[in-house]
Amino acid sequence: MASRTNDGSMSVVEHLSELRRRLMISLVAVAAGGVVCYIFAPDIINWFLQFYRDATHNDAKRFIFTGPLDAFITRLKVATYGGIVLAIPVWLWQLWRFITPGLNPKEKRFAVPFLFASLALFALGAVVALLTLPQALDFLLNAGGDELRPLLTADKYISLVSLMILAFGLAFEFPVVLVFLLIARVISTRQLSQWRRWAIVLIVTFAAVITPSQDPYSLFFMAVPMYLFYEASILLGKVMHR
Repeated sequence: MASRTNDGSMSVVEHLSELRRRLMISLVAVAAGGVVCYIFAPDIINWFLQFYRDATHNDAKRFIFTGPLDAFITRLKVATYGGIVLAIPVWLWQLWRFITPGLNPKEKRFAVPFLFASLALFALGAVVALLTLPQALDFLLNAGGDELRPLLTADKYISLVSLMILAFGLAFEFPVVLVFLLIARVISTRQLSQWRRWAIVLIVTFAAVITPSQDPYSLFFMAVPMYLFYEASILLGKVMHR
């Protein structure tokens, strides 16, 4: 661990060294999670296929691929995205430990609640993404009318589903970020209340940009919870007298 001065502060070089160390730990955790997901990739792909069946009312047994490397690349994508998800507890904890040196002892006691809240919210976002997926797929696959017949490749479909899970999971971390900024006194509940109208615009814009499917269902089911989280953060900030 990087050394510190008598007042507990760290130099820029020490901060960079600390950041590198925590990034390496996070990457090792992602790699370990990726190995697990690579082993169980066929089961994960079959699980994702079920959402396609629900959306299209199609009893398709498998996806297609059009190139000799596509199947292997698809399995690698499943491993990569799955590794990121499985490593969430590790990289969130490393993020918090990198931030905490700048907080006072009272603020540091929020470490465990921060971790559990982050995990719960990411899981909630992933669940909402999966619940939204059938409606999103139904809209996307039928947007071209009866003249266009969907014939999805495994690579593109797995990328879409994985990115939706990650996008919703990260978007649902929004209240954690706001509460942290309130705890650190970077912002106040008064400011959040004053910014409410701009927050609505920014949340809708963010949801429109970050949702990989770009369909109205995903936008709605991301933007509405994010705004509710915004209001909840204001209430929590008032309770904490921030």
